[in-house]
Amino acid sequence: MEARLQKVLAHLGIASRREAEEMIRRSRVRINGVLAHLGQKIDPERDTITVDGQLVSAQQRPALIYLLLHKPAGVVSTCDDPQGRKTVLDLLPKELREGTGIHPVGRLDAESTGALILTNDGDLTFGLTHPRHSIPKTYFVLVKGHPSKAALEMWREGIVLDGRKTRPARVRLIESLAENSRLEIVLQEGRNRQIRRVAQQLGYPVIKLHRTAIGLIQLQMPKAGFLNEGSYRSLKEDEIRFLQKQIKQIPIKDSAEVRRVEKA
Repeated sequence: MEARLQKVLAHLGIASRREAEEMIRRSRVRINGVLAHLGQKIDPERDTITVDGQLVSAQQRPALIYLLLHKPAGVVSTCDDPQGRKTVLDLLPKELREGTGIHPVGRLDAESTGALILTNDGDLTFGLTHPRHSIPKTYFVLVKGHPSKAALEMWREGIVLDGRKTRPARVRLIESLAENSRLEIVLQEGRNRQIRRVAQQLGYPVIKLHRTAIGLIQLQMPKAGFLNEGSYRSLKEDEIRFLQKQIKQIPIKDSAEVRRVEKA
């Protein structure tokens, strides 16, 4: 059955759907020996797919992998980096990072730390990064200064970024220090550098940002203990089911279509 090429590549675990689109744009993908184009429909059972000259087939699809990584500061949330910086894949052993199609789900800024999911399940990645997803993500944030009650309430109700108001957030003051404040923030969206930009706009710049949980998936496990910085673990069956349940109602569209929805 025919499907869009970027969806097929994601399903085969080659890359996330958006990364697959970038691979096509960079002329790294050929169908039956001919350079592929974005949006092209193919039949993976009949058409020959090559990526960087290497044959790709449904029979070669690797086993699905679901990991939780504790990202350290200074590591970028990409599969490779043109600037030569350390990536999250560099924290994995060779057998996991090569030939599996594993990639980060969403991003944490290079200077931010904490929970990050890695997988080679392209459909799951697409669902979790879709603008309609609403999995709560919990952050501990150290900001400069002492936010007023009014500022915290504005943060909770939403702030306009790029002409669009952010969704309501849970914002709780944990501790007031001599010059800074510790906050707990729970978001149900993941716009680019959202916490940092909102904090800056309100006049309380972020000093440190650490993500502790993605829904029920936490760095601190009741019985297993704390996942150390730079370490990873496999997601448990109930955690995988939780993620899959969250994306069931999300329509699977190509990112070009998603961008049109976001601009509407």
